[in-house]
Amino acid sequence: MPDDDLKTPGQKAPESGQYEIVGPRGGDAGGQERTVVKGKTLPPTPKPDQKYQIVDKTNTKGNSPKKK
Repeated sequence: MPDDDLKTPGQKAPESGQYEIVGPRGGDAGGQERTVVKGKTLPPTPKPDQKYQIVDKTNTKGNSPKKK
């Protein structure tokens, strides 16, 4: 996995979706995930030097039904 796929806590999420927490070298860190909305800040990780990798992008087009 390229390093540019890994995001650090405090960065803005480039896409909405599920972000898996990975170890410092990109390995498994216990399978924990966080749901983050595009443009929102990625939260702190449980341990230092951990990063995020998007594993499931949200499939929306912004066309939610309007409520009356």
